[in-house]
This record gives sequence, structure tokens and C-alpha cells, in this order.
Amino acid sequence: MKQKLKAYPPIHSSTHLPLRHSITSPFIYSSTHSPITPLMNLSLCMIVRDEEALLPRCLKSVHGFVDEIVVVDTGSTDGTVDIARAFGARVYSFDWCDDFSAARNESLKYARGEWILVLDADEVLVPEIVPTLKQAMQKQDVLVMTLLRQEVGNHPPSLISRAFRNRSDIRFTRPYHELVDDSITTILNQEPHWQVVELAGVAIRHGGYGAAAIAQRRKLDRARTIMERYLDANPHDSYICNKLGALYIDCGNLPDGMELLQRGLQSSQVEPPVLYELHYHLASAYRQLNQPTQAKYHYQRATEQPISAHSKLGAYNNWGSLLQEQGNLPGAKACFQQAVEIDPNFAPGHFNLGLTLKAMGDLEGAIAHYQQAIQLNPSYADAYQNLGVALLKQGQVMASVHAFRQAIALHKQHGSPEGERLEQTLREMRLL
Repeated sequence: MKQKLKAYPPIHSSTHLPLRHSITSPFIYSSTHSPITPLMNLSLCMIVRDEEALLPRCLKSVHGFVDEIVVVDTGSTDGTVDIARAFGARVYSFDWCDDFSAARNESLKYARGEWILVLDADEVLVPEIVPTLKQAMQKQDVLVMTLLRQEVGNHPPSLISRAFRNRSDIRFTRPYHELVDDSITTILNQEPHWQVVELAGVAIRHGGYGAAAIAQRRKLDRARTIMERYLDANPHDSYICNKLGALYIDCGNLPDGMELLQRGLQSSQVEPPVLYELHYHLASAYRQLNQPTQAKYHYQRATEQPISAHSKLGAYNNWGSLLQEQGNLPGAKACFQQAVEIDPNFAPGHFNLGLTLKAMGDLEGAIAHYQQAIQLNPSYADAYQNLGVALLKQGQVMASVHAFRQAIALHKQHGSPEGERLEQTLREMRLL
């Protein structure tokens, strides 16, 4: 029966702002404040195109928190505009020009709130973060908040600058993987009293980088075209070398991708989050080339960067998987333990730690982490399957069969042929 280590794919976004402060506890309201009443004027700014399927869920997630919704439509042909207006949004049209920053900045022009929150249609605001957001918005010296975005599926979380004061000098730059960080850095250099705060806890849940979405040829082609045009004018920009290099690797073009990533490392004044991603993507490429020594070097360099611990989950997880494949079980265990220490709700980390502990002969520990992974992700078919294996080795036949049945049902639900294969194997073993 197979065992699968869960590895993270390439990273698609992160912030590179210097961290000045961290908010780790929720705001305690006085009895005079309702928890659903906004304490500050807050504008939600969005750009959309043909998002009628996703937009309602996004806008419902901010209901009662934001004071206004500004939507810039870049050419929808479905019911997106009508849906936005039904939620009370002010909708403006923008002629698409292959520049996400231009569209984002168009939305900022119409914002009237003191603060701006930026979301995409395939994202939702996590309600538990609202008190912490309100607390940060009341602080006089806070300029921008970096928010932890959790990806749907096996993708690493990322820190993104999505909540900031409404100032004319805070604007998005770069045509793809756009961000406000460049303008924020300029302000911090001129006005050092301002603070950049990182909010504790997941703030945004994002579903846009699932395998089906990122595999769409049109989306990949658009991303590549926009970034290649920018690279032509900025050949040594470490940020675009990183993003485009990762895209090449994601598409299987390892030579060009690795050349860009190495070029990015050689650039001057590379910010730590970008350095992290450059090393992370190079490690992934070397792993695909079956060059583990180079892969381990770059995973280690990635984890050494002075960035948020949450942003390092991908490197620790993939480094652990590489070490386990090489038979270095103590090293793999240390990496996976680091991952679940950083984020106790990281289901793939618990699963991979369970696999490692099982290989080390610690069935009790393996079972505990498989069960933790299942508790965090009840549709985790591989965790149920490996839990069944561990329970069977312990002689807990009935519990094992129950776990296997759950695994079979989930594999079939997910359309995986592993369900049929596992079912046949268990019949041959007379367990079904």
C-alpha cells in the first residue's frame, strides 16, 4: 500500500516588506462597541472579470465590516457587474492593458475610506481576523498590515500587503504579481515613524492556485507574456526573475527557469522574502533533476532567511520529504516537527511526520499524527489510508478496516484510481 509524501509546489506570491511590528492578540472591545460595527472607514477595492461564480462568496465575507465596496471591471461578459451592484458596490469600467497594477491603482482612485482592503474574487476574508484588523486600524503609527493568506490545496501560505492606509503615494507596481511594497518601502525611508505590522492568524483564504486553475493555458500564457515583457525592460530585477523563473519551472522549462533564478540571486539588494523564494524554487528544480545535494543546500538557505516562520513552511516540508526519500529519517523528522511547530494546523506536515515516524518504527506516534491530519482535513484520503496501514500493523483490524473504507470512499470521490486499487488489495487480503 502506497505512502505519499505531500510536497509543496512553486510559490506564487509573498510580501517583501520589512517587518516592524507584530500583532498577536485579538482586540478586546469595550461594552460600548458592537463586534460587527466598523470602527474605521474601510474601503474594499477589487478588480474583476467574469467572476459571477466566485464574487458572491467573497463579498459576503466582508459584509458588516467594510464601509464601501469599489469594483473595477476589466471587461466582464457575464453577470459579474450586476452581482457587485447587488452587494452595494460602486462599479467602474477599465480597459484591460495587460497590467494588473494599472487596474489595481484605478480601483484605489475611487476609494473614500481611511483604510483600504484588497481582495480578489477567489478570496474570502476569514471572520476570526476581523477583531485583529480593527485593533491594528486604530493604531496611529500603523501604515500597512501584512496578512497571511492560506491557499486551498497543497500550496504554501503567503504573506501579502493587502490592508493599508489610503494615501495617494501608496500604489501598486509591476504588471504581474503586483504589489504595493515598493511604494511602502519608499515611504518608510522618508517617514521612519510608520509601522508595518504582521497580523497573527490566517486572514485570507484563497482558492485561485488550485491545479485546475493554474493549468489553464490562457492564464499561463497571459502571465508569461506580461512578465516576459517586463523582464525585457528590467533584465536584472530579482523579483521578476523569481516569479518568471518559477513559472517556467512550473511549466517544465527547467533550464530557462533556473537561469532566471540564478540571475535573481546575483542581483544586488535582494530582499529576504525574494531570496527565500529564489532558493526555494531552485531547490525544487534541483530536486526534479535528481540532484539532492544542491536541493538540500537551497532548502537550507531558504529557511535561513529572516522572514515570517509561516512563509517557510514550504521549504521545511519539502526539505523533510527529500531527506526521507534519502533515508535520513532523523533529519526528515526534525523538518516536519519544525513545520507543525510553526503551524499546528498544517495537515500535510502532520501527515508527513506520521510517515516518518512509521518508518522509524514509532507506530503510536505515526497514528497520532495521521489522526491529527484527518481532524484538520476530514477529506484527507492518503491520511486515512496510511492510518489503516499503521493500525493493521498494530493488530487493530476493525479500526484498520474502518480507516481503509474511509480512504477508498474518499479516493473514489476525488476520482483517483487508488480507490479501486486499494479495494482490490484489501479483498485479496480478505479484509473486505
